Amino acid sequence: MAQSSPPGSETTARFAHITGWGKALPEQVMTNDDIAAFVETNDDWIFTRTGIRQRHIAHEAESTATLAYNAARQALEVADILPTDLDMIIVATSTAEHIFPSTASQVQDWLNASEAGAFDLSAACSGFVYGLQLAADSIRAGSTDAALVIGAETMSRIIDWTDRSTCILFGDGAGAVVLRASDTPGGVLSSVLRSDGAGGDLLAVPSVGSIDAKESPVGVNGNQLYKISMAGGEVFKFATRVVSESIEQACRLARIQVEDIDLVIPHQANRRILQAAARKLGIDLAKFMSNVERYGNTSAASIPIALCEAIEQRRIQSRDHIALVGFGGGLTWASMIIRWGVPKPSEQHGSLIKRQQRHVQYRLARLRRLRRRMARRLQSSGD
Repeated sequence: MAQSSPPGSETTARFAHITGWGKALPEQVMTNDDIAAFVETNDDWIFTRTGIRQRHIAHEAESTATLAYNAARQALEVADILPTDLDMIIVATSTAEHIFPSTASQVQDWLNASEAGAFDLSAACSGFVYGLQLAADSIRAGSTDAALVIGAETMSRIIDWTDRSTCILFGDGAGAVVLRASDTPGGVLSSVLRSDGAGGDLLAVPSVGSIDAKESPVGVNGNQLYKISMAGGEVFKFATRVVSESIEQACRLARIQVEDIDLVIPHQANRRILQAAARKLGIDLAKFMSNVERYGNTSAASIPIALCEAIEQRRIQSRDHIALVGFGGGLTWASMIIRWGVPKPSEQHGSLIKRQQRHVQYRLARLRRLRRRMARRLQSSGD
């Protein structure tokens, strides 16, 4: 585990590089035609307005935590590190199973990442970029050597399936990356994190804290507890403005020009938002990674899922400048510039010994959970 250096000590520059990545998606697919069977809509209407054809929907045995765990295991395989090498686990999500314990703590337990601190981060669709920046700052400060950052959602659990304006948009999934310290320049170069809470009512999910709040909007404006509500037109205007502005700001901080960007990986909310951002930035739309057609809006999971697919499609090469940009409830938005500095996927060779060690740690974690549950049951029966 990394330790902070004492004040005044000589330290070399530390850089935060993405060295592992993975994604997890439910097997069940819901097409636009499937939605049209219970809501007044059709495939052409949905695709024309959103660019979405289908989305993945979690079944009863899947949750935000299980998807996060599966994506995390893939990321550890690519990075070829052990769970016990991790110092920090951050899960960006709006659909945690519990208010507490955190989803990150569940993943930490299942991985047997016994040396890692773990917490959830709530910044809606911007959350993954927020989490990456927190992890990168911790690495640069010297307190962390390896961090696991996950975006995971089961948006289908907070959708009002009778609301045509929102039920067509969202899907479930998870994506994860391993961020590691290195003395090689590059990695996370800059970020811009922003929020405008005055727009919080435009995109929201009222929760338990709204029930007794004196000035709660729940019920007054027709919002349902635990269900997403969105003022689509206002959110669209907000998104088309902040995507281009924040990318330009992140480029200035990274001391590069917008034209130096090799690939933009945006939050996958709506194809028309991406088209508008490309026009404003003067970037060819072909430089925007888009998979919204197949997955819909997976909130905090959308950027890491798209990043994984960009790597799989070999759209990212060493020393490329990658822009990440997210926007969503809060209102929040975030942009980041990364200079890619790890081997290509074809050059990633995992160690057989470490692979076996990882599987042993996963089994040990399961056995530990079973022993604890059994011990609690025996204690309860003896009281």
